[in-house]
Amino acid sequence: MTSSAGTPIELVTAVYSKLSKNVALGRKRLGRPLTLTEKILINHLTKPAKQELERSRSYADFNPDRVAMQDATAQMALLQFMTAGLPTTAVPSTVHCDHLILAKSGARIDMGVAIDTNKEVYDFLRSVSAKYGVGFWGPGSGIIHQVVLEHYAFPGGMMIGTDSHTPNAGGLGHGRNRCWWRRCR
Repeated sequence: MTSSAGTPIELVTAVYSKLSKNVALGRKRLGRPLTLTEKILINHLTKPAKQELERSRSYADFNPDRVAMQDATAQMALLQFMTAGLPTTAVPSTVHCDHLILAKSGARIDMGVAIDTNKEVYDFLRSVSAKYGVGFWGPGSGIIHQVVLEHYAFPGGMMIGTDSHTPNAGGLGHGRNRCWWRRCR
């Protein structure tokens, strides 16, 4: 699945299509109702029927829906990915160039300084992203936290990111729009 400036409906449909079955399996295995977080985690387990489910002890393999990286740490993540010898990422992935912009003298000046100072980094991230089908949000495209919420997050999704705010993406809608998971109680 290629990256786009949004979440493809096929990705969301795939997540929701297995939700009822996996939540029922998790409820049966644990012998109790599940929290929203448990529903999201169980739905993304690689092997939900066989995975050990002991809290704070079990090691789990997950299949995330997306990866979002910010520019300061995406460099190392993409260098490591390049060594894997894969032609493209396994899930939609994006790079967001916002963390290397320092707020100091005003938006116009700060953006110019960031682009000049980090040109080599931005060029590297842009070219690697293009080569491997990773979405690229260049400097000035928006702050990763807001871009993730507006373009990629959906209730029940699982995102891995190199920014501390990306884990919030799967809990989007909790408290306001519960209809998607109410059926799975």
